[in-house]
Amino acid sequence: MTDQGPQRAGFVAVIGAPNAGKSTLVNRLTGSKVSIVTQKVQTTRFPVRGIAMAGQAQIVLVDTPGIFTPRRRLDRAMVASAWGGAQDADAVVHLIDAQSELGAEGREGTPADRRSAEDTETIIANLKATGAKAILALNKIDGMRRDTLLALSQRLYDTGVYSEVFMISALSGDGVEDLKARMAELMPEGPWLYPEDQAADVPARVLAAEITREKVYLRVHEELPYSAAVETTAFDDRPDGSARIEQTIYVERESQRPIVLGKGGQTLKWIGQKAREELTVLLDRPVHLFLTVKVDPKWQDSRALYAQFGLDFDV
Repeated sequence: MTDQGPQRAGFVAVIGAPNAGKSTLVNRLTGSKVSIVTQKVQTTRFPVRGIAMAGQAQIVLVDTPGIFTPRRRLDRAMVASAWGGAQDADAVVHLIDAQSELGAEGREGTPADRRSAEDTETIIANLKATGAKAILALNKIDGMRRDTLLALSQRLYDTGVYSEVFMISALSGDGVEDLKARMAELMPEGPWLYPEDQAADVPARVLAAEITREKVYLRVHEELPYSAAVETTAFDDRPDGSARIEQTIYVERESQRPIVLGKGGQTLKWIGQKAREELTVLLDRPVHLFLTVKVDPKWQDSRALYAQFGLDFDV
């Protein structure tokens, strides 16, 4: 093996509005599934450390929750977590959905586009207030005109909070390697923080809960509002090498319970089967998964659930 220079290691916070594509980008950079990706906004509830390697540099990615205007206790905890991750990082990448940003400027823009643009303005204002410089990454550029993208990037760059601009597609991978190389250059010299073959620093019981929550939203995202949580209540290693996992799916209202259960329990069976299949691959061993659905109108005030996700209950 030839000497490629000194080892580098550091943290990069990926911030942005909900649904900007942060989790997709982290998954693309690490080459493995670290964060869940669903149609729902605000699906990332805690900073997930994905670990990407680029030559001699180890990039620890803090995939923060989407930054938005908080209304509930959980919202406040998520936004506080996102800014905390950004302040502690060696570099910050602000990911913006280019299509939503442009949509908000036109007459055909959707309410979601306008909310995303407002969240972007909030982030820019916070970056200005802290004096922090971020890398701007314009995401979802697929099929967009080059001159349109250049005009958008110039307008955002002129706000003065960005050191440089990258145009990427986290979904297809276009431009991601260039962004990754730049991240690697910004990492301070020092020994790697994790083994070279490790892709994430996420407790197995938390990862298991997130995988199941993803399946819940994939199956019932139309019927179920953003009001469900999954807690891993037991995670036991069995003598035969398999894992026995017990989880509780919390919903806020009694009317939501049959949505998750489905007719004859078929929806819950599908959720359990898909989660078990993915966990078997991720954990590289057989998984026995047992799911329970409970109604708890105050699950968002559960200190134990916040602790599971590493969020501050008292913000």
